[in-house]
Amino acid sequence: FVGNSTYLDDHGPPPQKVLPFPSQVVYNRVGKCGSRTVVLLLRILSEKHGFNLVTSDIHNKTRLTKNEQMELIKNISTAEQPYLFTRHVHFLNFSRFGGDQPVYINIIRDPVNRFLSNYFFRRFGDWRGEQNHMIRTPNMKQEERYLDINVCILENYPECSNPRLFYIIPYFCGQHPRCREPGEWALERAKLNVNENFLLVGILEELEDVLLLLERFLPHYFKDVLSIYKNPEHRKLGNLTVTVKKTVPSPEAIQILYQRMKYEYEFYYYVKEQFHLLKRKFGLKSHIRKPSPRPEFFIPSPLETEEPINDEEEDDEKWLEDIYKR
Repeated sequence: FVGNSTYLDDHGPPPQKVLPFPSQVVYNRVGKCGSRTVVLLLRILSEKHGFNLVTSDIHNKTRLTKNEQMELIKNISTAEQPYLFTRHVHFLNFSRFGGDQPVYINIIRDPVNRFLSNYFFRRFGDWRGEQNHMIRTPNMKQEERYLDINVCILENYPECSNPRLFYIIPYFCGQHPRCREPGEWALERAKLNVNENFLLVGILEELEDVLLLLERFLPHYFKDVLSIYKNPEHRKLGNLTVTVKKTVPSPEAIQILYQRMKYEYEFYYYVKEQFHLLKRKFGLKSHIRKPSPRPEFFIPSPLETEEPINDEEEDDEKWLEDIYKR
């Protein structure tokens, strides 16, 4: 007679699953900042390392009502850990609704280049499209689809002026209505959130260094990411996400865009400076690249990162722990 004993009677409770730390990561991806490339990598990495990649099919709703925020935070928080959640959505304050604040990561790029990429992507898509890539925004009128970028900027069309150009900062400022108003308030709040809630905000122009740091900070999620990224087969996939039919506006139009995006550039340079400080701390050098056919020569930019310095002898592990505790 065996009786009614169970596995638990004989062996006790099964050992608790040991989770990596942090076990909750959110990548609230900024549009046209390399996020499709990163998501391709994450799909490979999630299978390789066994974390839960939670993606969203919603790509055009970044601003949420209070109830929508609560619902999304609830859904994210109940996902099986360790998870990495990714969606185009402005920063969500989990603690405001009683949840545990996850670790945030993100990537941004030069604001004018981001805008131009988006302008032509909305019209012509990328190399993943079929035939001539024409049906990216099906309901767009033909005169709008073929609107010359210089005309759009110089004649102040809504698509090429504020508040449409105020795009990157709200992803870091959050869901408050003032986060969508170009100005100092949104800028300073975005900077504060970068400091307090984001483990890393990288810049697309130095993507390989971004991936190196992500592997260093979040090894359970990003181990071997750079070797996968450099794999020729993955490069083929990555090339399919390049926007087609892009043209460069005139110097006058670029300069007007730059003036209209004053706050976006202040934020971009702030993030770039912080990113370079991290690179220096971990001994990564900024390599001088060959000139690219981008309209950077009109836009003042900070100097290249200096050689790594050794005068701050801070323990790297301790530094990471402090970040995780924020």
